[in-house]
Parts: sequence; structure tokens; C-alpha cells
Amino acid sequence: MNASVFVELRFWLLVIFSLVLPAGIYAALLRIRAISRKAVLCFGIALVLIAGVDVYLLQSMAALARQTLSAADDAVFASEVSIALYVLPAVFGGIGVNLISHVLLHHLTQAERRFEREHPGE
Repeated sequence: MNASVFVELRFWLLVIFSLVLPAGIYAALLRIRAISRKAVLCFGIALVLIAGVDVYLLQSMAALARQTLSAADDAVFASEVSIALYVLPAVFGGIGVNLISHVLLHHLTQAERRFEREHPGE
């Protein structure tokens, strides 16, 4: 058992999934001038998956922090402060669901218009 969770691979995966990947996705979304619906859908699904991985890693780190002797581990992952860490996955998941909803609503709107053109008066 390590003296601290901050040297664990899971901690560094948490940093990557909480900060690096979402920042890269947001940067890509802000830089792109034209984007397909499929790409938006993929970005949305990626954000939802990242949120799920974040929650899993946070739970794993909390369990690991309770087993270590370090007070810093407990202060971050096994206390009330850890609740603040769950804000990031909630935001990522919310934005991802919003992107997915946008694509689906846009598709349904186009399908309704196509139906109205093909079946006038119905």
C-alpha cells in the first residue's frame, strides 16, 4: 500500500479525465467553425462517458484514501471537500447530454419538415 493516493495511477487518470480530456474537447468545439451532427454527437457521448469514468475514479480514490495514512488524502477524497470534486463530472455529463439532445432535436425537426413536405395536409 502506498503512503498517498496522489502517487497512484488512478489519481493521474482522474486528472486526465477531469481536466485534460474535457479541456481538449471544449477547445476543439470552440475552434471548429463548421461541424457535422455526427461529430457533435460523438463529442456529447464522449463527455457523458468521461463523466462516468470520473465518478468511478472519484469513488475508487475515496475508498483508497480511507486505507492510507496520509491526512491529505482524507482531506481531499474522504471528506466533505470531495463533494466539490463531483461538480466537474456533473457539468461534463450535463453538457454532453445537452449536445446529444441538440442533435436529436435537430434531427427530429428535420424529419417533421420532410414528412410535412411529403404528406401535405396531414
